[in-house]
Amino acid sequence: MLSSVFTVSLAQSAIELGCIYGLVALALFVSFSLLNIADLSTDGCFTLGCAVCAIVTLNGHPILGLFAAMAAGIASGYVTAFLQTRLGIQSILAGIIVNTGLYTINIAVMGFASNVNLFASDTVFKKAEALFDSNWTDLFVILVIVVIVALVLAWFLGTRLGLSIRATGDNPFMIRASSVSPVFTITVGLCVANAMTGLSGGLLAQYQKSCDINIGTGQVTIALASLIIGETLVGRGKVMKRIFGVILGSCLYRFIVAIALRFNVPAECLKLVSSVIVAVAIALPYLKQQAAFMKTKRAALRKRKQGGGIHAGID
Repeated sequence: MLSSVFTVSLAQSAIELGCIYGLVALALFVSFSLLNIADLSTDGCFTLGCAVCAIVTLNGHPILGLFAAMAAGIASGYVTAFLQTRLGIQSILAGIIVNTGLYTINIAVMGFASNVNLFASDTVFKKAEALFDSNWTDLFVILVIVVIVALVLAWFLGTRLGLSIRATGDNPFMIRASSVSPVFTITVGLCVANAMTGLSGGLLAQYQKSCDINIGTGQVTIALASLIIGETLVGRGKVMKRIFGVILGSCLYRFIVAIALRFNVPAECLKLVSSVIVAVAIALPYLKQQAAFMKTKRAALRKRKQGGGIHAGID
């Protein structure tokens, strides 16, 4: 029974999808964890990257399609930051506005069609398979891209600008007092985050060989769950450790979803399963804290009873 559920193909698929969606979780790591901004434009930006990459790939430029997806993500992040920093719109509302507007932009990019098919097109995965004929080629390509992004992100966050972005989320007033503009750091931070979101959408388009207008629905919730799972398991520490934790959390989330599918969960119930996983992941730190509190409380009560018994014997 277990061998039919835990298979090599299941683990491989979970790692591949986990690494692709892990880029979205890294985007939320920058915007939510570092900048302390709830960027709700993630769903639309993911679809934008997917759509742009699909169209460029259809025209015979799969590698350029990934860079175009990142550029589209940067544009989306800039608009979101502009609404927040220049027009005074709250971050949640700015994200909702951009996400709503991106639906029309995305479907226009796709030629006003609800989906785009890439089965007859050349992708980065097909190019890699032509060089390395193996069942692990797709995983290798994804890992190379994700590792490069993770290393570049870790290096960037260690630069002076990266440190300023990290400090902006902690104390924007201190940043302003240090003659650094929070407007600039927020803009750069959101552009970097959305570039990774767009790249994730572009990778998924080439991996699944298709793009759908609703492909980004729920991405911000799933990425947030992956982020929290990673931080719960790995904890806080150095940037590289936290980045690894985020990607690990994304892979674990996809692994849980894959197991649910193996148990023949109906497609209609998959959203409910995802909601339960997200709820548990988000509640896990609180439940862990409450469990530690109850353990301390029980230890204190036990110590008090023992102390009372000793005093009673003395009396």
